[in-house]
Amino acid sequence: MKTLAERIGDRSATVGVVGLGYVGLPLAVCFADVGFDVVGIDYSSEAIAQLHSGEPTTGDIDPAALTAHLKAESIRLYDSYEPLETADAICICVPTPVTEHREPDMSYVRSAAHGVAEYLGRGQLVVLESTTFPGTTDELVRPILEATGLRVGRDFALAYSPERVDPNNQRFGLQNTPKVVGGVTAKCGDLAALLYSQIVTEVVPVSSPRVAETAKLLENLFRHVNIALVNELALLCDRMGLDVWEVIDAASTKPFGFMRFEPGPGVGGHCVPVDPFYLAWKARSYGFHTRFIELASDVNTSMPRHVVQKVIEALNSRAKSLRGSQVLVLGAAYKGDIADTRESPALRIIPMLHELGAHVSYNDPHVPSLSANGWTGRSEALTDAAVQTADCVLILTKHSSYDYERIAVLASLIVDTRNALRPDAGCHVFRLAAQPAHVHAEAAAAIYERHSRPPSQPRATRPVLAAEA
Repeated sequence: MKTLAERIGDRSATVGVVGLGYVGLPLAVCFADVGFDVVGIDYSSEAIAQLHSGEPTTGDIDPAALTAHLKAESIRLYDSYEPLETADAICICVPTPVTEHREPDMSYVRSAAHGVAEYLGRGQLVVLESTTFPGTTDELVRPILEATGLRVGRDFALAYSPERVDPNNQRFGLQNTPKVVGGVTAKCGDLAALLYSQIVTEVVPVSSPRVAETAKLLENLFRHVNIALVNELALLCDRMGLDVWEVIDAASTKPFGFMRFEPGPGVGGHCVPVDPFYLAWKARSYGFHTRFIELASDVNTSMPRHVVQKVIEALNSRAKSLRGSQVLVLGAAYKGDIADTRESPALRIIPMLHELGAHVSYNDPHVPSLSANGWTGRSEALTDAAVQTADCVLILTKHSSYDYERIAVLASLIVDTRNALRPDAGCHVFRLAAQPAHVHAEAAAAIYERHSRPPSQPRATRPVLAAEA
């Protein structure tokens, strides 16, 4: 009878994937692509039905590839844990959100661990991929699995390997992004490294799950604090009348010692806004206060309110009040060209504008409907007329499908939080940091008048999309 290592090596092993979202589904497809039989588990029967209908739950996989695997039964999908009884390796890829009190919500990991434990057998490998605080694998998952009477390192293997998914990254995907792996024992780590070496070009072994868990947090905290730095610089530039992007462009010409980060309306996605709270929560159990990290969180979470203030300022420049004004929001996803709205700044900004009396509508070609803090709406068609009639167009997400030059011509007032428009687009464009001080009132009035004229050949019913430019 073959050992687990031999079955992994010749790809005759069955891989179970628990959680079929942004992390788990691409992982399942990758394993199936190289010849493994895959058992996919998701608690949502609706998600399973959606996948069977040929609609992936994430845009980072080829729908045709998924359909082919389902038809060939190289990927089989279930909404119960029982099929994991036949799996040789099991990857847990479930969400790790925070509670309303900004503490780790481990309910999904705990539930998945109990589900796996119910069908855990000797010789299996279990790997947690969910981003979490240091100690989760040892302190939460291991006790649940060992409550079966089986022991790590003797009866089954346990490891942690953090997901490194970056939605819509055209350069780095699952296969060419190095995979960090930390096993509870050396043998556990070796088996997990062998498993992932079948689908990725480089595996990075570390000494323990805690190291791997902390490394994942560091990756995202690095982005978090540097985004906070440029966001704070943007707030300062706003006071000083400087264009923060011009400042960043200039600094970026230095070929060493500088890494470019850009400001925005806030931070979004599952990792960057959430991970600081995981580490801060764990640090408190050691009597340690993560002052620097928590300060960065304060800066980043203040940006949506700054954006709302910028909209008020822009409307005031036209002698208009926010209350009663028509505000058209472009983009609801947290980053360009994806459908992911998790922790998106739009989820805070839109309800805030609504509560202050604005009539808010939005367009996002990737997000057909949106619900945020009591506000609900559907993406409206982005016609020339919609842009022209808005009192203010607010750019929150830089989708490549938008024809920004035409939007700049049609809109009477724009607040650009993503540097989507050129600095010389006109004084009717308010950027995240203030208009340059050298733009004189007379010149500004002339620019505004020029851009206020209707285009010679209006396309009132046509979408303002780059594809039509």
